Parts: sequence; structure tokens; C-alpha cells
Amino acid sequence: MTLRTTIDFLLHDWLNTTALSERERFSDHTRETFDAVLDTCERIAREKYAPFNRLVDTQEPHFDGEKVILPQATHDAQRAYAESGMLSAAQDYEMGGMQLPYSVEAAANAFFACASVSIGSGMLTTGNANLLMTHGTETQKEVFAKNEFSGCWSGTMCLSEPQAGSSLSDVATRAVPDGPDFESDPLGPRYRLKGNKMWISSGEHELTENIIHLVLAKIPDAEGKLVPGTRGISLFIVPKRMVNAQGELTGARNDVALAGLNHKLGWRGTTNTLLNFGEGKFPVGQGGLDGQGAGAIGYLVGQAGKGLHCMFHMMNEARIGVGIAATMLGMAGYYASLDYAKNRPQGRAMGAGGKDASQPQIRIIEHADVKRMLLAQKAYCEGALALELYCARLVDEHHTAGGQVADDARLLLEVLTPIAKSWPSEWCLEANSLAIQIHGGYGYTRDFPVEQYWRDNRLNMIHEGTHGIQAMDLLGRKVLMEDGKGLKLLAQRMVTSMANASKFAALAVYAANLSEALQQVGNATRKAWSTGKPSDALANAVPYLQAFGHTVLAWICLEVATAALKTDPDEVQLETQGRLGALQYFYHYELPKIGAWLAVVQARDLTCAEFPEGAF
Repeated sequence: MTLRTTIDFLLHDWLNTTALSERERFSDHTRETFDAVLDTCERIAREKYAPFNRLVDTQEPHFDGEKVILPQATHDAQRAYAESGMLSAAQDYEMGGMQLPYSVEAAANAFFACASVSIGSGMLTTGNANLLMTHGTETQKEVFAKNEFSGCWSGTMCLSEPQAGSSLSDVATRAVPDGPDFESDPLGPRYRLKGNKMWISSGEHELTENIIHLVLAKIPDAEGKLVPGTRGISLFIVPKRMVNAQGELTGARNDVALAGLNHKLGWRGTTNTLLNFGEGKFPVGQGGLDGQGAGAIGYLVGQAGKGLHCMFHMMNEARIGVGIAATMLGMAGYYASLDYAKNRPQGRAMGAGGKDASQPQIRIIEHADVKRMLLAQKAYCEGALALELYCARLVDEHHTAGGQVADDARLLLEVLTPIAKSWPSEWCLEANSLAIQIHGGYGYTRDFPVEQYWRDNRLNMIHEGTHGIQAMDLLGRKVLMEDGKGLKLLAQRMVTSMANASKFAALAVYAANLSEALQQVGNATRKAWSTGKPSDALANAVPYLQAFGHTVLAWICLEVATAALKTDPDEVQLETQGRLGALQYFYHYELPKIGAWLAVVQARDLTCAEFPEGAF
């Protein structure tokens, strides 16, 4: 089964994406136009990305004293991606977009992540521009977002700081009004920023003529003090090169300076930077009510003090993007190890009297344990891809369905986003580990690609919110929000899926297993919060996240298997047998794990929380 076969099945046989063409926004599209987009992206990924995946891993970005140098292949790939129109695929025609469903856009981007996630595509740039389309002024949309959608400019998100990491309440970057007329700038209220940002992907390069940084900073109060916590955080557009209200470069360089490149375990083809704002390396103009007349120029987005609310628009979109990246790295490793297992002879078949050394060797795919590792990868990766495309379909529902359907999609997205980010980043990384194992010693060498896939994928458990952060978001907020309405809605969807699956004799037992798992999750959720103390409930938030995620994936697998039997009730196609086999593996080998995870959640076990530091 190829990646394209899997995507086509999920989009059309399961999610019925073609039906979106009945909505006004997508009325110009048909199955043929969707397929044409997938064809184009698959071809660009095959020609411009895949052949250079190892190259960008070995030729890391470096700073020559004036600019960051990247391989020519990266420039060519980024240009091809921009020219494909994918940066603005989901946007209005007026913004140069295709008004493409997000589910099709997400599926098309999967080809690039599978071919070379290290080269990257446009996730941050598109997310940056999409944020501005929601929270920016009309001028900010026209000047900044439109140039990003065209590929002329690129975008970043600047949240973390060296001393704060993921603790955004401790952001120390300051923003002060730039002179008495700071509110009269057509690009937005103009401020001067000073501070340091770290872990900024694509923070410095020469791939585009400008880089648009979205920066979180705090505006001091009347006494010059920063407001504690996240309430005082605002969001600013800080361009690398200054522009005018017509979107033209003025020739001046903003005071944003590269402080260093981070040297990463994987994902080496994309720059990751430390940036200094307002250090005086590129002083621009005069002004600044702090009396110093220095700092990087930034333009306020939205309301002062509401920056984190704006930034979450980009962060949530990026979390689905991270989930897709993790999924496709796992998928790339699966395909590589499957090919290896089909062609590597080793060992002999077990007969009645044991192994007969006089017999020819068999291929390792004929060994049960190798099949176990391949089935695990298949279940993890195909299940994760289905989850990501389901979430992408919810985005389309939220934006275009209207009424209760749209609101239900919003709630489901709230609950599922932590899973969409965290589950593939853990279990598709495990798939990469199994791909190395299938290769044996060869897998640990750079002669085969699977070690790079693992190194690249290891980042996905960290960025856009670690497992711990996603777990606290899920158990501490998402399952409780609106009196648990989102969790109840998800449970209702699962119950409907169980009823549909039970119509097929081959699936009835799995529907019953899912029902039991759902009940266990519900009981654990209630018991975790039975004391009303967040410290009790959240002490085991990660095991809860793992159990919740496995239950969600079991549901997704059941949904996919049901769709497979609807199209092929006699199970004559190998693709159907493959989907049913992945279901069986997940329910037999994976779903039982939730019992151990939920045991500590239900008991509110404080072993970890109360362990004395000195005892380590």
C-alpha cells in the first residue's frame, strides 16, 4: 500500500472530502481538482525534496559572518513549494489562494514531510499569515500576510526565551511605544522591542527577501514594570527588513540580530536560532518613549495584553502540523524497513524438528517478530495519519459548516488537539525505533536512512508543547471546559462508531473493547478530579494523556476498518486485509496498555510528585 493509496482512501472513502464541494466556499472544486493538487505535491516532493534529504542533514546551516548559508537544494525546494501555491492554498481567491479545504491541504503537505521534513515547507509561514488574517488589521493582512502567502516573505513565531523556555508568564522582552505618534503608523501601533528569543525555527536565512517575526513581549506599566503572568503579554510584527505601507522594502534593516545557530540532533536542514531584538547592531531611526531611542521596531497585533490569545491561533495550527510531521517521519521509516524486510535474507523457517540449516535462508519478513514490528509501525503511522486528517476535516467543518455542526467541530478540535500533537510524536517515534531494529546493525549506520528519520522525529515530542504541557492542557483544561461538553461529544462520536462497526461480525468484538476502554477513561477522569485538587489530578497527567490517546486511536482504527468493510465487505483486497490487520494489532497489543496507565491516574498516585529531591 503506497502513501497515495492510503491518503486517497482516508480522504474519499472514509472522510468523504468530495462532499465539501457542495459548500459555497469549495464549489469550484471536484475530486479531480483535489487529485490534481495531490499529484502536484507528490511530484514536487519526489523531485525536489526526497533526493536531498541526506544532503541537508550533512550540510548543516552555517553563518559566514554576514548571512546564513543553506544548500542550493533547499532554495530550489522552497521555491518550488511557493510556486505550487500551497502557502495560500486554503485562502480566499482575493489573497491569491485556491479556497482549498484544509483537509486536502494537510494531506498534500504530508508528501513533503515524508520526503524531507528537514528541508521544511511552509508550516510556520502559513501559520504566521493565517494568524494575521484573523487578528491583524486590513493593512497588516495586505502588507505582511499577502507577501507571506506569495512566498516572497517567510514567517516565524518567537515565544521562548533563554531564561523562560515554555513558561510564557516569565517572558521578559519589553515593548515601549515608539515616540508620541506611535499610534499613527499605518502598519499598526509602533513599538520598540528589546529582548532575546530562543529556539526560533527559520529565524535567519536568505531563502526569502524578508522574514516576518511574530514576537511575544510585554508593555511596561506606568512605573516601567512588567505585568506578572501572561495577562501582560502582547503580540508584535517585527520584520527583519523594514517595509512601508505599500509592502515595499525600504532598504533599512530592523534591529533583529542573529545571536547564534543551535546545533541539533536532527531536523538539521532548517535553521534554529537565537535572536536578539534591540541590541543596537542594526539601529533604526530615532524615538522610543523609554528615552533611549533604540530597539527593534514592531507593530502591535490585536489588543495590548491579548497577545497570547492571538498566538494560540498559530500554536494550535502548528500542533496539527507537528503531528503530521511526526506521522510522516514514522511512515518514511516504515516504508524503508518494509522494503528492507522484503529483501534481506536471514535465518530459516521453523519446521517440526526446528531449523534445517541445509535449507535456503528466508527473508526476514517471514519471521513472526519482524512482522510484529512492521505491524506496529503500520498501526501507529496509518492510525496517526487518519487522526490528523480527521482533525483537518474538523477544521473545515468549523470554518464552513455553520450552526451546531461548526460548534461541535470546534469542541472536538479543542479536545483532540493535544492528542493530534502528542500521540504521533511519541508512537511514530517508536515506529522509527522499530524501523532501526528491523535493519539490525545496519539501521544504526548512516548507510541507511532510518537513523536520520529517528533523529529528525525526536524533536516532535518537544516543540510546540512537550508531552507534559499537552497532558496538563488535556486533563487540566480540555476535558473540563464547558462542563465537559467536548469530552461528552467525543464519547458520543465513539458510541456512534461502535454501533456502525457492530453491524460487521468481524468488528463487533472491537466495538465492545472500545466501549470498555471509553468507560475506563471516563472513570479515571472523574476519580482524578474527585478531590478537586489540581495537584492530585495532574500528578499523573502524562499517563492519562497516553491512555486517552490510545483510546482515541483505537476509535480511529475502528472507524477506518468500518469504512474499509463498507467498500470491500468480502475482504478480497489486500488493502482491506491490511487495515483490518492493523486494527487487530492495535486492539490486541496496544489498547490493553491503558489499564496500567489509568491505574495510577485513578489512584491519584503521588509517588512522583512527592519523591524527595535528595533521594535522586
